[in-house]
Amino acid sequence: MTEKGGTLYVVSTPIGNMGDFSFRAVETMRAVSAVLAEDTRHTRHLLDRYEIDVPLVAYHEHNEAKATPALVARLLAGESLALVSDAGTPLLSDPGARLVRAAADAGVRVSPIPGASALLAALVASGLDVDRFTFIGFLARKGADRRAALDEIVASTHVVVLYEAPNRVADTLAELAEAGAGERATVVARELTKQYEELRRGTLAELAAYYGNTPPRGEVVILIAGRIPRATSEDELRARANELRAEGRSARDVASVLSAELGAPRNLAYRLAHE
Repeated sequence: MTEKGGTLYVVSTPIGNMGDFSFRAVETMRAVSAVLAEDTRHTRHLLDRYEIDVPLVAYHEHNEAKATPALVARLLAGESLALVSDAGTPLLSDPGARLVRAAADAGVRVSPIPGASALLAALVASGLDVDRFTFIGFLARKGADRRAALDEIVASTHVVVLYEAPNRVADTLAELAEAGAGERATVVARELTKQYEELRRGTLAELAAYYGNTPPRGEVVILIAGRIPRATSEDELRARANELRAEGRSARDVASVLSAELGAPRNLAYRLAHE
């Protein structure tokens, strides 16, 4: 597809330390027709600090569906726009995917301006094996979606990264410990790049106990090491499934435990759980 019109720049902004805003980001935002921001008041402070005098347009989860067509029309007409979130890299647990997809579908050039990211900052400082990882973002607060995400984390054989509100860190860690991940190496990264930056390491169960008594403050990233798979015969899996059923566990719980605790493939765990 031939690109046409202006350019949509996806611009990373600081997650704490204002020195992490790149020269290229400043130059780009000075040159665009408008900056699209989650919270225009918050972003105005950033623009004023770097003497960026361009209009701000509110673009957030509550208006993105309505605002996107008009913004794509502006891009097609030749204007260039910069998309930012309140902090860090847009689209990672922040609005923007709808606009990026619509712009790309319309043939508009989309260009990233890399920079700060809480996800990557936490990964590289964690000390865990981060060759492979899964980013969950924010967990659903309750219901089937939350249960499925917890099961996915427990079953993962590589690092899982999630964002969490400080008042829910202890509960989330406790739920994961109860689900079978209590002995996993875990890192809770807090206030990255800021004055009180902290990375606390331990087993998941240890950190659940710590934060149960010491609620964290500020922005939090949780990193959980993957389970180490171990070979288990089908007879051993069946015996464990029978034990779990005798405890009154549901078929879904049985399948989850077989996968998380013993490393059973999902299809096999499901079959044995329903025998």
